[in-house]
Amino acid sequence: MTSTFPNISISTERLVLRPLDEDDVPALADMMNDEQVVAWTDVPQPFTEVGARTWITAYAPGERASGRGLALAVTEFLTQRLVGLIRLTATDWHVRATQLSYVVAPWARGEGYASEAALATAGWLFGDQKFERIELRTAADNTASQQVAQKIGCISEGVLRGACIARARAQDGTWSEVRTDYIVWSLLPEDLEGTAEPGGFTSYSDWN
Repeated sequence: MTSTFPNISISTERLVLRPLDEDDVPALADMMNDEQVVAWTDVPQPFTEVGARTWITAYAPGERASGRGLALAVTEFLTQRLVGLIRLTATDWHVRATQLSYVVAPWARGEGYASEAALATAGWLFGDQKFERIELRTAADNTASQQVAQKIGCISEGVLRGACIARARAQDGTWSEVRTDYIVWSLLPEDLEGTAEPGGFTSYSDWN
């Protein structure tokens, strides 16, 4: 049984999801240093271009090769500009379940890119990869991420109390860690009925 994700490209009406490459280093570093990304993720700070290159060339391929997950660059179809990132982590190949998360560059927010990319990824996971469950975890105060989960049809399952470490910026510009709750969301194949439009994405394996 397959226990690793293929190199994949997924196309939607506006986006192309593909493996990251070294050309993405400057844009990835810039995106990961954005204030909202710092606040709601555990990305090391500052996130340097050296760190971005290591993440792209070593960490992300290692996650895929081990079967633990997959990282996809989300790019605009017309401009090829890096819109964001989709990540699959904590993948269980026996249960056919994985955790999905997303990051969007500040300039691209408010355009529906996160939900479009997440929905296309979910459709690929349930269709081509025969997965049965996708889990999302959003920090209790991260309303933008929660809106994406709701928009793609996720069901809120409950709260993991005190399970999330977020970051808050003080008036002097320094960051401090703040413990908060995770809201757990799930998406099953039947939840996409009426949400994902037929033909809404196209996938291509063995991306080069």
